[in-house]
Amino acid sequence: MRPEIGREIPAELGQVHCIGVGGSGMSGIARVLRERGLVVTGSDRFASEVTESLESAGIPVHIGHDASHLGSADTVVVSSAVRENNPEFAEATARGLTILHRSEALRWIIRGKRVLAVAGSHGKTTSTAMLATALDRCGLPVGAVNGGVISEWGVSSRWGTDDLFVIEADESDRSFVGYDPAVVMITNIAPDHLDFYGTLDAIYDAFDDFARTAREAVVLCADDEGTRHLAARMEPSARVITYGVHPDATVQITDLVAGPRARFSVTYQGESAQCELGVPGRLPALNATGVIATLIATGFSLQDAADAASGFQGADRRFQFHAEIGGVRFYDDHAHHPTEVAAALETAHAVAGDGSVITMFQPHLYSRTQYMAGELADAFSQGSDHTIFLDIFGSREDPIEGVTTQLILDRMASGSSFEFEPAWDAACELAVTRAMPGDIVLTMSTGDLYQIVPQLLAAKRRRDEASGG
Repeated sequence: MRPEIGREIPAELGQVHCIGVGGSGMSGIARVLRERGLVVTGSDRFASEVTESLESAGIPVHIGHDASHLGSADTVVVSSAVRENNPEFAEATARGLTILHRSEALRWIIRGKRVLAVAGSHGKTTSTAMLATALDRCGLPVGAVNGGVISEWGVSSRWGTDDLFVIEADESDRSFVGYDPAVVMITNIAPDHLDFYGTLDAIYDAFDDFARTAREAVVLCADDEGTRHLAARMEPSARVITYGVHPDATVQITDLVAGPRARFSVTYQGESAQCELGVPGRLPALNATGVIATLIATGFSLQDAADAASGFQGADRRFQFHAEIGGVRFYDDHAHHPTEVAAALETAHAVAGDGSVITMFQPHLYSRTQYMAGELADAFSQGSDHTIFLDIFGSREDPIEGVTTQLILDRMASGSSFEFEPAWDAACELAVTRAMPGDIVLTMSTGDLYQIVPQLLAAKRRRDEASGG
């Protein structure tokens, strides 16, 4: 399904049914609709922690898709992954119900709000979480809809009573051009979602159009080539604030210590302030600098902005710590694009110190694997001490002939350490057998590989018990 930009949305939605409610964006929208007092139901192909959380929030979730799941719904919300042959979509069409793309449902939620919209090829979920929690620390009851769980809140979204509302603006289907935000923050622009856009030029054009929807200010990363070019194309009358280590950045980051808790200085208009996060890594520190710049654009002083960003505890599945067993630390990350993979591995090495980084990677999407096999292979060859590759998670896509994980394996650098094991139990055994005290085991995927973590930890405990550890 594709969004229809600018379409008029009914003032009242009535009872709402969300198809694919377990998705990261859809679940957050469903939760806020429920908090607004609407009767909300949902359906998804599989049960998960997300669907269980929605159930506990008073949103009944059907597992599997069937026309009867619509019940007495007046409005049906769908994501881009829902196809026209979905029986619930077909039933909604036959009944003549209002059918909204998830971006249109988000537009309905944020009507009348002063919206701060965060976008970018990478880092937008973490940055959105940082921005929402920073405003929360200032005592503002802001609302937010994020693409991942905000660790400090335990949920990915909430309805707030404040005028400000923070959203992650997803670029994957160009729907982010329809939100009418006050302030736009863009972390970077890179080739991704080429199954939708086709060319890198089309991606740049979409981000350009999105930036021009900002009514008050545009915040852009000065360290990224794509956003630097975008800054140069903005109208002279536009208020543009840049951030990064670049000497020309409006808000500049210096003196970075990446871990175990990232701390750094930020400078703006001759003044400096200190910031320390609750998470490690160069990239989170850069994203935090963007959040500080966004807060400045919203009306905060540098000191207040830096204080508000300090202490950020992360977003789920963004280098998320799970356990330390027998001296081995286990983390999970949603990285799937080569740039994200390289950044996650950089953070892992900063945390591991002299230890090794053992990565379990599940490629996401056949099209992404086809386009980026070489770049993914380079990232793992350079950044992972040993990589265990699994099968591709196809998500919304059908398989493409000839596209398998083997495309990445064939491009791994000579001498790099890796193996392919599609069976989860066997992959877990490979990881825990190799891991030594001081090492990190990092599961990495935006698919369903996060569900392997309990199995992985159990395998490690069994191994330690068997060896008397």
